[in-house]
Amino acid sequence: MKTNRLYFIDAVRAFAILMMLQGHFIDTLLAVDFRDTSNLAFRVWQYFRGITAPVFFTISGLIFTYLLMKANDKGTSNERLKKGLIRGLMLMGIGYALRIPIFRWLSGNFDTYFLVVDVLQCIGLSLILIIFFYKLVQKNVIVFALLMLILGMFIFMTEPLYRSYSAEHIPLVLANYLTKANGSIFTIIPWFGYMAFGAFMASLFYSYLKKPKFKRSIVICFLVLGLFLVNSSTWVLQNIYLWTDIQLISDVANFNYLFIRLGNVLVIFGIFYAFENFLKQTLILKIGQKTLSIYVIHFIVLYGSFTGFGLNRCFGKNLNPTEVIFGAILFLSVVSVVAVYRVKANTFVYLKLRQFTQKMSLLFSSKDN
Repeated sequence: MKTNRLYFIDAVRAFAILMMLQGHFIDTLLAVDFRDTSNLAFRVWQYFRGITAPVFFTISGLIFTYLLMKANDKGTSNERLKKGLIRGLMLMGIGYALRIPIFRWLSGNFDTYFLVVDVLQCIGLSLILIIFFYKLVQKNVIVFALLMLILGMFIFMTEPLYRSYSAEHIPLVLANYLTKANGSIFTIIPWFGYMAFGAFMASLFYSYLKKPKFKRSIVICFLVLGLFLVNSSTWVLQNIYLWTDIQLISDVANFNYLFIRLGNVLVIFGIFYAFENFLKQTLILKIGQKTLSIYVIHFIVLYGSFTGFGLNRCFGKNLNPTEVIFGAILFLSVVSVVAVYRVKANTFVYLKLRQFTQKMSLLFSSKDN
């Protein structure tokens, strides 16, 4: 029996989270003396590490929007929208909680570093924005797809305008979503751009998945367009600048990392979708479905969330390449196994949030009566 489930999505998410684990581990613990950009192996590692976040954001936008559109067919779109809103807020809350220094607070030492924005806050807010735009266009898939494509292009093409934005006169909790000046790791722009492109791709899968030869066509499109963006997008932008003399386009071309990384993402999507039948292994799919638990566990173990004592304090940047490679393999293996077979964090948190929202709904209903 043919199924419309997109197994490659979980496989891509598994790939992205495992790449993130090894990337964070090596970057945190590898000794400075071995960070040699003239070394081919180190440069390759750096390049692939740079792909991880764009893949994660794009696949998150794709899977969330695809499920949202499918829910519309089942008549459960309002429930899916509510669940998406809760998930977005939950991700933002967890992102902040992971940086709360409990023991320092207990000793009366307070600072604002826990307000910096990382990947979870950006993904959470991006999900909420997708919900907003989906409702704004009255759940019209075609209009929504065009809007997401235009938004993604606009965010990428205007990157030089906000690249050095400091958001000085904005409250810190909001400013951290717009600038890295205060220590934020990710900001909503340009990263919502990848979520927007993922949402656009979701509309293609939703509209054409059941069409004959769709898989072959979309794989070819992913690979061709992806390789074009990686190898030729800078050249195209430079030529557009020569024709138009618009300085903004020249600035984008001279620091063209967004479109190149989008090309990397498309190539990865094309490869994983092409070999989807070989990726339906239970462990791979489970890892792809447990990305939040894996992220939380790795953050606690590596960076010492809450306690301040993690592997970064135990070892510092003192490991040689052999030690850090074997350590990374052990780290990602242990964290993945614990998350997949021992942790039920997603189910527990969702249950508590649903119970809380139900209680609040009943409370407000009783007040109205």
